[in-house]
Amino acid sequence: MDNAKTLSDSEIEEIPKLLLGYFNATNNLVSGITKYNSDFFMPFLTATFYFNNVEMSGVHKDSPLEQWIAYMKLLEFNLEILSRYHSGSVDALEDFIEKESKELSLAIYNTVFNRDGEKLTDFFQRQFDIIEGVTQDFPKAVKDIEPEYGFHFERGDQKPFAETERFLVYPVIPTDSKITIDKTAKPVLIIPPFVLGSNILGFLPKENRSYAHCFANQGIPTYIRIMKDINTTPAFQVMTMEEDAIDTRFFCQKIMEKHGKKVTLNGYCQGGYSALCNILSGELDSVVDALITCVAPMDGTRSKGLGNFLRALPTRFNNLLYGTKTLPNGNKVADGNLMGWVYKLKSIEHEAPLVSFFRDMFMVAQAEEKSVKLSKTALALNYWLKNERTDIPLAITAMSFASYNVPVKEDGTLPVTMFGKPLNFKTIEDKKIPWLLCYGENDDLVEKETALAPLDYIKVETTPFPKGHVAIATSWSHPESAYALHTRFGKDKQYRGPVRFQMDLDTPIVTSEKDKKS
Repeated sequence: MDNAKTLSDSEIEEIPKLLLGYFNATNNLVSGITKYNSDFFMPFLTATFYFNNVEMSGVHKDSPLEQWIAYMKLLEFNLEILSRYHSGSVDALEDFIEKESKELSLAIYNTVFNRDGEKLTDFFQRQFDIIEGVTQDFPKAVKDIEPEYGFHFERGDQKPFAETERFLVYPVIPTDSKITIDKTAKPVLIIPPFVLGSNILGFLPKENRSYAHCFANQGIPTYIRIMKDINTTPAFQVMTMEEDAIDTRFFCQKIMEKHGKKVTLNGYCQGGYSALCNILSGELDSVVDALITCVAPMDGTRSKGLGNFLRALPTRFNNLLYGTKTLPNGNKVADGNLMGWVYKLKSIEHEAPLVSFFRDMFMVAQAEEKSVKLSKTALALNYWLKNERTDIPLAITAMSFASYNVPVKEDGTLPVTMFGKPLNFKTIEDKKIPWLLCYGENDDLVEKETALAPLDYIKVETTPFPKGHVAIATSWSHPESAYALHTRFGKDKQYRGPVRFQMDLDTPIVTSEKDKKS
C-alpha cells in the first residue's frame, strides 16, 4: 500500500463537479429508460383498447367454458412472453454490469495506486457522457438525419409520373447528375412494403445507400409506387387486392407506353408477395414480363418467428379484429403501429425496452471511444424504426394474415384468391416469366424458409444476401459493397443482384468466365 496516495487539491475540487454530473446522469438515465419503456408500452395500451372493444362487441359466441379455456391459454401465452421479456432484460443488465465492473475495478486500482490509465474521475465522467449521449445527443442525431433519409417526394421537387385514387408513381432520378436514363432500356416498377413504407428503399441516396437509386444509377428507367396518405385517402382505406392489381396494371401500361417495353415488377417484403399475386391473377399479362422479389414472405406458415408466434396465440385471439382501427369516417384499417409492435413481441428477449436501451448505450459508447460521430446508417435505421409505420387497408392485411396462417397447398395454390380465382405458383412457369427471388441468410423477420417456399413447386432463380431483412436496401445497395446489387457474386459468380438481373433482361446473359468477372 506504499504506492497509495491521497487525493490532491485539484482532485478534491473535482468532487462537486462529479456530484453534479452524477445528479444529471441519474435524471437522464431515469428519463431515458422511462422513454424507452413508454415507446414500447404505448402500443400495449392500444392493443388493450382494441381487445376490450372486440370482447365487448359480442362477436364471439363461445360458451362460458370455451371462453374460460381461451382466456387461460391467453394467460399462459402472456406469461411466456413476460418470461422472455424478463430474461432478455436481465441478460442485458448482466452484460452491462460485467463489462463496466471490470472497467470500474481497473479505475479504482489506477486511482489508489496512481497508475497510468483511466482514473475514477475519468470513469464516472465517461459514464455520465455515455448516458447523456444516449438520452440527449442520440435522439437529436436521429431526428437530424431526417432530411437525408428517404425520397422526400412531399417536397414537391418532382412531379408524379402517374396517379390513381390510391397511389402515386414517381420516376427515380439518378443521384449522379452525369448519369442519364436510357429511355429505350427495359423499365422497372418498384412496389415497396406496405407497413414498412417506401423510404427504406430510398435509404440514404447521397451516401449511395438506396435500393431504388441502384437501378436508376445504372441508367435503368426506374419507377416507384408510393401510397397516398391513408388518413386522408378513403379510396386507399378500403382498397381491395383487385384494386391494387388494377392500379398496378394502369401504371405499368403508362410506363410501357413511354419506354416501348414491358415492365419488370419489383416487390420488396410484403410488396413482393403483393406483386406476385397481381401477376398470378393474370391482370398484368399485357404489361409485365419479369418479376423480382426481395425478402418477400411466400409462405408465412414456415416462419419460425412470426409464424410460430401466431400459432402459439390462442385461436380465438388470432384474429384481425384485434388489430383493427376505426377511422373518424367509419372506415376500418389495420393499425400499423400495432403490427410493428407484434414484430417486437415475437422477439421480445431482444426488443425489450431495457435491452434496446443498453444496445444503444453500447453503440454510443463505441462511437465516443473511437472519437467518431454515429454512422449515418445507424441513425437512418433508427429513424426508420421510430417513425416509418403506417396503417394499411384491411384487405392487404388479410392477404398477409392468410399467408401466415394457411400453408400453400401441395399443388402450389396460395391461400388467397383474386377476381374470384385461385392463385398458384406454377402460373409463373406457364407464363414463362423470369423471376429472381432474393432473400436474407440471417433474416429473422422473413426467414429464408419462408421466402424460398416457391422452390418446392417451381424453378426460380435465387440470390442469397448476408445479414437481415433490410440489408439489401442498406448495406448491399452501396455500389462498392461485397454484394453490390448491379454485380454478380458468390464463389463462382453464380448469383446475380437484382439490378444485374434487370440489366441482363435487356442483353444476352453471359456465360464465359471473362464476362462473369465483369
